[in-house]
Amino acid sequence: MKKSIISIIAFAISTSVAFAQTAQDVFNKYMDVTGGKPLWDKVNNYTMKQSYKSGAATDYDVDIKASFPDASMSKSKTILKRTFIYGVKGNEGWLKVPLGSGDKATQYETKDLNQKEQDNMRRELREVVLPFWDYEKKGYVATLVGSETLNGKKVTQVELSGKGIRYNLYFDEATGLLERRKLALPSGEVITEDYTAYATSPYGIKYPSASTYTSTADKRTVKVTTNIVFNDNISASAFAR
Repeated sequence: MKKSIISIIAFAISTSVAFAQTAQDVFNKYMDVTGGKPLWDKVNNYTMKQSYKSGAATDYDVDIKASFPDASMSKSKTILKRTFIYGVKGNEGWLKVPLGSGDKATQYETKDLNQKEQDNMRRELREVVLPFWDYEKKGYVATLVGSETLNGKKVTQVELSGKGIRYNLYFDEATGLLERRKLALPSGEVITEDYTAYATSPYGIKYPSASTYTSTADKRTVKVTTNIVFNDNISASAFAR
């Protein structure tokens, strides 16, 4: 009986300690184990290259260049040998649509992005790398949901919401790394990404380098490979309309 009481008390104490942490504590641990907040705070830009492969004709590659000081972002999507270029800079947003066949020098028709499309790209500027990067400045609210098991690992779930979107983020309790990112968009689409490997950039920040990606929009399981260079030498022409 005495042993049972002691066990119950010990469990209660461990549970209260586990939940004594806040969502911010979980975020801080992630930043610590991926390079440290001082490194993250000194990031001014990045380039990101991703390949989305599922064995379908519609597999595609993405090339992103982003600059924080002037809130600029260029995102190229290459699918079926055609490259579409999305961009935002200042109050402008545009899409360059390739014209003609792929066996000739590509010419583009430039169209304006609507305000919703521009806002989405500006949201992605930091969130595509780290969903909770400067989340408070954007008016997002972070809530610690609790502990559970995911893919055989104990994880802590944090919900991050604001401006019509919701992230459910699952962090490995042993390593502090992000295991799953689930994004619910205003359109109703839900995107889930499970991270299977991490790499360390030359700058010193660790990031997810391999993952599986699913979307309720097309219901395919896609394998994603990612390479990020932080504080890269990005030409100003990358953000030219």
